[in-house]
This record gives sequence, C-alpha cells and structure tokens, in this order.
Amino acid sequence: MMLRIKRVPTVVSNYQKDEVEEAGAGALGCGRNCMRDCCLPGAKLPLYAFQKSEKVESSDKKDPPFAFLESLLLGEWEDRVERGLFRYDVTACSTKVIPGDYGFIAQLNEGRHLKKRPTEFRVDKVLQPFDGSKFNFTKVGQEEILFQFEASKDGEVKFYPNAPVDVESSPSVVAINVSPIEYGHVLLIPRILECLPQRIDHESLLLALYMASEAGNPYFRLGYNSLGAFATINHLHFQAYYLAVPFPIEKAPTRKITDFNGGVVISEILKYPVRGLVFEGGYSLEDLSNAVSDSCICLQDNNIPYNVLISDSGTRVFLLPQCYAEKQALGEVSPELLDTQVNPAVWEISGHMVLKRKQDYEGASEDNAWRLLAEVSLSEARFQEVVALIFEAISCVVTENVSVPDEDEQDVEDVDALNNGSHQPAIVSGKQECLVQH
Repeated sequence: MMLRIKRVPTVVSNYQKDEVEEAGAGALGCGRNCMRDCCLPGAKLPLYAFQKSEKVESSDKKDPPFAFLESLLLGEWEDRVERGLFRYDVTACSTKVIPGDYGFIAQLNEGRHLKKRPTEFRVDKVLQPFDGSKFNFTKVGQEEILFQFEASKDGEVKFYPNAPVDVESSPSVVAINVSPIEYGHVLLIPRILECLPQRIDHESLLLALYMASEAGNPYFRLGYNSLGAFATINHLHFQAYYLAVPFPIEKAPTRKITDFNGGVVISEILKYPVRGLVFEGGYSLEDLSNAVSDSCICLQDNNIPYNVLISDSGTRVFLLPQCYAEKQALGEVSPELLDTQVNPAVWEISGHMVLKRKQDYEGASEDNAWRLLAEVSLSEARFQEVVALIFEAISCVVTENVSVPDEDEQDVEDVDALNNGSHQPAIVSGKQECLVQH
C-alpha cells in the first residue's frame, strides 16, 4: 500500500549552513536575521494565541473545529518550501505501509541521513547543561519561525499576523524542521530565548499538550526525544507532523495498571516490541500533563533515556524508556542492525520507520521492524523496575492480587518470549489504587 500525500514543489537551497555567512552590505545585526540579541530589537512575528481548555475531551467526541491552526501551520510551512529553506524535498521521499498485522510505515529518506545536523554532545547523559557555543534554535533565521504560540490573555483564540517579539517574556515558537521527516514537520520550542536544555518540565509538556489539543487532528502528533534517546540538539524542543494513518503503537492494546489522581489512567502497552506506559484522561489537560511530566522528570533525574509520543489530540501520551544507545555502546546490537544506521527515536518507536538505505526500504518487513524495535526496549525485569521507580516518584502505589493471566497477559508473555528468548513475569492484574501524598 502506497501512501499519498499532498505534493508541493521544493527548491532545495543551501540557505541554512553551519557556517555564518558574511553579512550583506547594510544588514542589521549579524546579518543572519537570527533569534539572538543582535537581530531581535524591533523584530515582529505572527502570534497564535490559544485558548486554555478546562477539560480533556476524546478526539472522537469533539465537534470538528475550524482548523485555523492547521491552515496557518501548513500554509506557513508551504511558504518556506517555496522559499527554499529546507535541506531536501521530503515530498519526494517514497513511503509505504508494510504488510502485516501492525501496519508499520516505512519511508526512504536518504536526504535526512546525508544532510541532518550531527549530534554535538554526549549520549550517555540524559541531563546536560545548555551550551550556547553549540547549535541551538536562537541561531536560526527568523524566516524559519512560523509563528509564536502563546496562551491567550483573554481566553479567546486570536491571531496577530505581525506581533512584536517580547524578549523579556521569552515566547514559545513553532519553527520548521529543516531536515523534515514528513509533510508539515515542525518544531515547538518552548520559551526559546531562555535557552533551556533538552529536559521536560511541567510548563513545556503542558504547552505541547495544548498544541495537540488546539490542532484537533488525531493525525497531528507531537514527539519528544531525550538526550540519550536520539535527540540531536540540546535545546528544549518537541517535534510534530501530520501523517494520515494510525501509528502501530496507537493500535496496540493496553492493560490498565492504576487510576492516578486527577482522573488520569495509567496503562501498560501490550503486544508491542517496545515496553512503555500510556497516560490517558484527566479532568483537565494540566492533570494529564502533571502525571506525565512528573514521570519524565523521574526518568531524567535517574539518567534513563526516554521518548514521548503525544497522540489523539493530546488525550493520550505514550512514555517509552529505551536503551538502544546503551546497547550500542556495549556492543550488544547486531552488525546487521547497525548497518541500517537507523537511530530509533520517537517516530521509529511509534512505528514510522525512517530508513536511510534503499535496500532496507525495499526489503522492509514487519519482522525487520520488530527486530529493530525489540533492541530498543527495556527487558521486562528492567521495565518493571523503572515503573516502580516512576510510581514511587509520583506517589502512586499499585496493589496487586495474584490471579490467573487472561488472554492479553498470555499474549504479552508470548511477545516477551520472542524478544528475549524466555518468559518474563508480566504485571498481574488486580485491584489498583493510588496514594497521593499532600
């Protein structure tokens, strides 16, 4: 099955180079029209002011909204295509759905492999200080910024096509990803001028959930990669793009572990090669955000690399601790997988396999996707240790009663056997409750 996406002509240019080009005659600041002090005085950018919603609503229960944010984002994104600000033409990349039960998506993206910015920091530490001498998003041209994204001060959605950049308040912005994976691929950069390192906090994750909710499109997803889990820039950012098919991880069944405070439900992913947690519900987006961000902070503080997928218009969040880089360093990944040069970050883990070699694309299969992702996953024993660590950090206690495994539990044990060559204990269903400390 071949996927069809809207095609627009791309003029590939060398606009964004690692070296700072000489400023033209009479140019202001550094000549790059960047997001730093040298070029920001008097700068104006479009501003989308979103409405803070009080409740979390399932995407399939929402009335179809007027898709202004989507129209704005894609219209501005195509404008940058026409202006030649991307490193390659992503619409020319071949994409297909791999036959099988899961529907993994494969894309051949040789341009991303050849032209993507290299990693400039250690991969064995999840938390590292921001380094202004390395590439960061204040160095991009203002032409790459699509719009500012901030909460409305009066509770109404508003758009200002030419709003001043308030340096003191450090606006959050949406920018193009110059090395795109898919149509409409953008970056959400919270409080860009604060120069925050790549680490999730409560405010940034809530902002990402608001963007997903405001978009109101289940095919618009946001993702996050921590350091050590294939983030390549140590400046706080989320990625997002449109892909009009379900991700395999979204179709995987789950088993409820517990009800958390604020109406949030925490479940475990079943029948999928990467072990992880799913957070859903909540009486408000802030309830859901707090549960997820507290869990992410726990992983960061314990130097556990992880990825996050924000799905279903911000109503479901997948938290996926991983160990692929660690296995690489220890020489535990097979040469066959290493030869593919695939770095399994949030999109690959979710089932969108971005492949760099034609031979891997032509030979793409569900078995090959599963084999790669199985190397990403923590073992069952280690995963349960990490879950216990998270639940302790968020003051969540699960009381388990021994019971006979049901059909889903038996299936996940079969998955564990395929991944590890042996059966591992699964979470036992039973009564669950959360103890919230005040």
